[in-house]
Amino acid sequence: MKLRWLFLWMSCGLQMVFSCSKSSSNPSPSDGNQPAITVSDVTLARQPRQDISFRFYVSLSKASSQTVTVHYATQAGTALAGKDFIPDSGILQFPPGTTQAYVDITVKADSLRQANQEFYLVLSAPQQATLARNKATGVILNQDLPYLPTSDSGYTTPMSYPGYHLVWHDEFDETGLSDNDWNYEIGGNGWGNQELEYYTSRPQNVFISDGKLIIEARKESYGNNSYTSARITTQGKHEFQYGRIDIRAKLPVATGMWPALWMLGSNIKQVGWPQCGEIDIMELIGKNPREVVGSFHWKKADGSEGTFNNRYDLTQGDFSQAFHVFSLLWDADSLQILVDDIPYVKASRQDLSDGPYPFDQPFFFIFNVAVGGNWPGPPDQTTSFPQRMFVDYVRVFQKN
Repeated sequence: MKLRWLFLWMSCGLQMVFSCSKSSSNPSPSDGNQPAITVSDVTLARQPRQDISFRFYVSLSKASSQTVTVHYATQAGTALAGKDFIPDSGILQFPPGTTQAYVDITVKADSLRQANQEFYLVLSAPQQATLARNKATGVILNQDLPYLPTSDSGYTTPMSYPGYHLVWHDEFDETGLSDNDWNYEIGGNGWGNQELEYYTSRPQNVFISDGKLIIEARKESYGNNSYTSARITTQGKHEFQYGRIDIRAKLPVATGMWPALWMLGSNIKQVGWPQCGEIDIMELIGKNPREVVGSFHWKKADGSEGTFNNRYDLTQGDFSQAFHVFSLLWDADSLQILVDDIPYVKASRQDLSDGPYPFDQPFFFIFNVAVGGNWPGPPDQTTSFPQRMFVDYVRVFQKN
């Protein structure tokens, strides 16, 4: 009798143990049925004059019969709370039967052209749901904004010279380039030098800020090209023969960059290049950051290209660190190119006399920043973008 009861007691005990073990191995049915919460990234362009709202959409994987809640809070990244965006936190609710909600975060107005910035919206402590994606990124696009100040330090030249008068100048003090003064050359065909950029007229590549003309080269896909930049001219609008020319500029110096301040003969459409003549007031090859080259090109009697040039090297620093003035002194019998009033290329008419002499006619300006090409070669892993040339002024003086 005692054995029978003992057997029954042991059997029930074993049943209870096996029953408990089987039950604890299964997840809670309610956990598997809860919706999952995700939050989506946002990317918007910042506005220079008014705040904008970044709307972060928060979604449930399915509707719930109960109210779902989740906590949210902003988190600073390269964008700073209070300076770039207004921080916020709270509890987001999904009423029964709904799957969509959102959180609006205010991004503050700013006109400074700078690197893009990021901040985050972080979710936590869900009720009646689980978190599948709890962090979203807000990307503030700043690279197209209009304001880009730069230090004005460096060499400068006067607004007048004895025996000369000012015949034309551009101080770049307006909000944009004047169509009465400048043309935009457009295209990405290599420009005879195997250049890699596509020249545009977009404000992303050429604009005026803080009293400076800025030509900005970017690494981006555009047409069939991997880079963009700008090339502007005064052809047909301002063309000059003889005088003194001053151009104050600060240059990009990275590998593969090729900024230039130069001139072509106004008869290029009639006679072609190099017979029209070319005056390179300044060219810089980015891998040589301390060196600029000044050149004269023309068509020699045998039909080949003639070149007369020299280089100028800074004794300290490089041409991106301060403004320098690149000048041309030009009369009927000679040409000189100067950096900060120091002549380093001097050519007489006789030096350039092999073939028709082209430097006794009007020339027009070209300002550009090339990327790559036969001379500088392509950018490499050390080249960061964007790269910029700043021009403070261009002034043309002629003798009284």
